[in-house]
Formats: sequence, C-alpha cells, structure tokens
Amino acid sequence: MSFQVEKEIVLNFYEALQTSEINEIPEVFSKYCSEELVWRGFHPFNEINGSLKVAKNFWQPFLQSFSNFQRRMDIFLSGDNTLNMKNDVWVVSMGHLMGLFDYPWLKIRETKKLTMLRYCEFSKIENEKITEVAMFFDIPHLMEQAGQNPFKSETGISLVQPGPLTHDGLMFNEQDPNEGKMTASAIEHMINDLKTWTSTDRKSLVQELKRSWNEDMIWWGPTGIGATYTIDRYADQHSGPFREGFKDRKFNGHLCRVSEGKYGGFFGWPNLTLTPTGGFMGMPATQKKGEMRVIDMYRRDGDKLSENWVFIDLLHFWKSQGVDILERAVGN
Repeated sequence: MSFQVEKEIVLNFYEALQTSEINEIPEVFSKYCSEELVWRGFHPFNEINGSLKVAKNFWQPFLQSFSNFQRRMDIFLSGDNTLNMKNDVWVVSMGHLMGLFDYPWLKIRETKKLTMLRYCEFSKIENEKITEVAMFFDIPHLMEQAGQNPFKSETGISLVQPGPLTHDGLMFNEQDPNEGKMTASAIEHMINDLKTWTSTDRKSLVQELKRSWNEDMIWWGPTGIGATYTIDRYADQHSGPFREGFKDRKFNGHLCRVSEGKYGGFFGWPNLTLTPTGGFMGMPATQKKGEMRVIDMYRRDGDKLSENWVFIDLLHFWKSQGVDILERAVGN
C-alpha cells in the first residue's frame, strides 16, 4: 500500500507551520487538523484536546520564543499501525526543531543563540486530516543548552544527536513493503525478547541483547541518561543500570507501531509502570509507582537492529515521584 497522500498532508502541514506568521497558526491547524485533534506531548503540556488549543497552548508560545524556526528531519516514514485491525495510517518524523532562542520558554532562560530541540512526532491521518498526534521532545536537553542542567548524574553522554549513519531515513518516496515487514519483524522480536528479562546478571544481559542487536549498536538516549555505543557499553551504561534501578516493572503496551523501509518505531501512553529502587539517574528509592511515556525509533541493518533513538518523558516520571525537575532547574 502506498502512503504518499498521507505523507503529503503532513509535509504540507509542516511547511505551513514554518512559513506562517504566529497569528496565522490557528488557521493552519484548522486547515490540516481535525477540530477534535488529540495531541499527546511531554510534561508540562501532557494531553491537549482540540486543534485550536494545541495551536494556542504549544505552537504559538514556542514560535514566539524561537525565531527563524526550522524543522530539521532525520527520519520520515509512514505506514499502517500494526496494532490496529483497522489499519489506521500514521506518519512519523524525527529530528530537531531549530531556532534562535530569543525569549524565555517554560521559564527556561533565553540564550539568543541557535538552539536544537530534539523531537519525534507520530501523526494519524483520517479523511485527509490529522486526527491524533504524539509529539515527544527532549526539554532537558534544551535546558542543558541554556545552562540550566536539570540532572546531576548521567551514565551515557548527552549531545545534539545525529541522524542515521546511513543517511537514508527520509523516505519521501514509496518504499519496498518487504523491507518494512523485515523491520517490523526485527522490532517485534526485540520487544518479545525484552519481555523475558528475569536477571540483571551482565553475561545473561549481553547474550540477550546480541539476539536482537548488531555489535556496533548505538542507543541514542534522552538527556539525563545519555547515548551509548556498542552492546557492551549499552549493557554497562543503560540497560544494566535501568534493570537494577526499578522493580515491579509492568509493560502497558503501545498505541502505535509502524515501519517503513529499514526504519520503524512505536509509542505508548504510558509504555511502562515501574517503581524506583534507588540509584538510577542518581535518584533515591521512592516506593512509588510511576509511568514512563516513551517513543522508540529504530534503524535495521540486516536482520538485527543497529540504531535506536529514545524519547522518555523524564520530567513527567520524576514529577510523579515528587521531584519537579523543571521547576528545580529553572529556579537556579
């Protein structure tokens, strides 16, 4: 099945957002989005219902703070949601929202300099309108660029993240459906393997990872956790500490899984429920269950995965644990 119509709708929407005046943004949303748009974003925005509310509450304030806005995409794809028998179509883009940070945003102080907000956006298309959006963005990385470092401990490293090694993530044209099926299968295999985790023993963990990942894998994690490279370092710098840092882990499922070509991903709302046992990200044990909202995007190489871009709403999660990271950092 071709998804060119749906791709064109989203690309035209993006172009209108980038070229319109700020007071014209509600009109852009009225043209391209359903009035009943359901928009899911990171804390402090969370879920917003209604296209005009999304325009007013997120996009207009964002564009007022970041002048000369550009959307710099590294991945662009579309496909059927494999979790829904109705085969609803979603378009996915990932990269950075770039601009000159000229005025404060969410009380984060302006820098007057070029700033990059890494993002990933899933858009559901029905009757030639955008009806649902999951737009996840790394606010802590933006805070770090503004000199308001929100976290004290990081096992990986934070940086402006590049796109795919192979530079083939922008799939504006029709793709071989068999490639997308292979990618979906590789992601499904990894998810099912992940559900079997029972041990934090490092040797067992590495053996498990090798079933789904190539040796030179790169895990592009969110600020506060950071990126890590190779299976061994991923085991040491994220997967191992993550498994040791939580108990009562419950997988809640995903709302969408989609793949095209050698790329694919998913999001949940929330994906996981789990309880911190202390140590992870330098945080204490809380004995409180919390929810993690996550987007994962993947690049497949052969029959295994090689790159993974991860968006976790850490502000929402730690606020549920009694720590308001955003307020704490902007108050410094």
